[in-house]
Amino acid sequence: IEPEDESIKAVLTELAEDHLRWGFDKMMNKIKQKGYLWNHKRVYRVYCEMGLNIRVKPKKRLPSREAISLVQPIRPNICWSIDFMSDVLSNGRRFRTLNVIDDYNREALLIKPAMSLPACYVTRLIDEIANVNGYPSIIRVDNGPEFISSVFKKWANQHGIFIQYIQPGKPAQNGFIERFNRTYREDILDMYIF
Repeated sequence: IEPEDESIKAVLTELAEDHLRWGFDKMMNKIKQKGYLWNHKRVYRVYCEMGLNIRVKPKKRLPSREAISLVQPIRPNICWSIDFMSDVLSNGRRFRTLNVIDDYNREALLIKPAMSLPACYVTRLIDEIANVNGYPSIIRVDNGPEFISSVFKKWANQHGIFIQYIQPGKPAQNGFIERFNRTYREDILDMYIF
């Protein structure tokens, strides 16, 4: 270890203690502002040796989705649209609602508020609706973690339901539920304090 590396380590340690979330670029800029003339490659080598580099969470890659036109079914129980909404309680705690509608007549089959709605709970709720109405042939959803989970896919496969995913960033492809969400937001969530 070169003697200059020790002084680099001391400066980096001091910066890391003061600024926990700073990456290399911000630290290097601060080092230059302090008047040190160290080469950035040397500083980066020491920075990595010290294990200061912040792990960047890789972006989850979604499979490419095809655009499928939004068609109104000719009878009930062919296609259901499902989506989540969120709001805040008066104490500042967030809650979510699971909204399920039948695309044929835009009937709200379920609005379930809860603090947490994992995939296993979502499938249980849909089973409860299906006990009354029967299972649909298609369920249209976005690419939320609950819907791309293996639990949800396995459940749909067991019940012979085709999951129609919309393309990421294209909520208009799930337009029936998005329109319902707007009405629900304006008439219920925005009108009352929970």
